[in-house]
Amino acid sequence: MYQVKVNNKYDFEIEATNQSLKINHEVVTLDSFPLNGNTAHVLYQNKSYTTELVELNKEEKTATVKVNGNLYTVSIKDQFDQLLKQLGMDNLAAHKIQQVKAPMPGLVLNVLASEGDEVKKGDSLLVLEAMKMENMIKSPTDGVIKKIAVKQGDKVEKNELLVSFS
Repeated sequence: MYQVKVNNKYDFEIEATNQSLKINHEVVTLDSFPLNGNTAHVLYQNKSYTTELVELNKEEKTATVKVNGNLYTVSIKDQFDQLLKQLGMDNLAAHKIQQVKAPMPGLVLNVLASEGDEVKKGDSLLVLEAMKMENMIKSPTDGVIKKIAVKQGDKVEKNELLVSFS
């Protein structure tokens, strides 16, 4: 069983098997026809819908879906997420991230944050050039920057410490 939240507002319980689909304990019948990799045509209660998977974040278990031109943000929790929440362990991982390391060897083109800065998850920390491409290194968590271990122009190796959080 999955707990699904749409647009941070509407909650659904979904149970899917090979034989049936239940939404909020009611059996739902859908006919779908894939159009291409991320788009499908769906018939539900004699109404036609065009659906497209716009974005999928497997780590955060979220997706952005377009249905007939309207965007919906969907977050999904499986039985393991629900169990962790019951045990009070659902946000332990968010507090454990203390360092950002270089994902690949490269050259630090620009440092966008400073020691002592308060950053949110997804904020840009620095620009790393690798294989002739500029890669924006973003914060994996909310926190305060304790130390920036590199400066503009530094060459770094894979897994070298870039930023520490307090």
